[in-house]
Amino acid sequence: MTFFKAQNPQGAPSRRTLIAGAAAASAAVVAGLYRFTDVFVKHYAPTPYDDVLVALADRQQAAKLGALVSDAPAPQALATKLRGAIKPGLAAAARADTASGRLTEVGGWVVPESVALLSALAAKV
Repeated sequence: MTFFKAQNPQGAPSRRTLIAGAAAASAAVVAGLYRFTDVFVKHYAPTPYDDVLVALADRQQAAKLGALVSDAPAPQALATKLRGAIKPGLAAAARADTASGRLTEVGGWVVPESVALLSALAAKV
């Protein structure tokens, strides 16, 4: 009797073949979850302001805060202002705003101006 490389003497698939198949199936499931759900990372529709909005960890939560910002300019003006302000990063921009006293009240919260404007941009797109 001749055995193929992937079979054991009883004719069943070898343990190595079963483990490789399970690993491949698991990788396919994880790849599908990553791409088509928000389990690992949130996916958003593309906007012209993605280069600015990438600084946000969660656009949906920022949009809720941004909806409360009053007197926010148009999205294009917001993006232009924010591109220079958050170039070193949102945390650094927020610290700079706080140090220079550029704070604003949004829905009962006192937040740095860059955070408020970025949230307003998320709410507008």
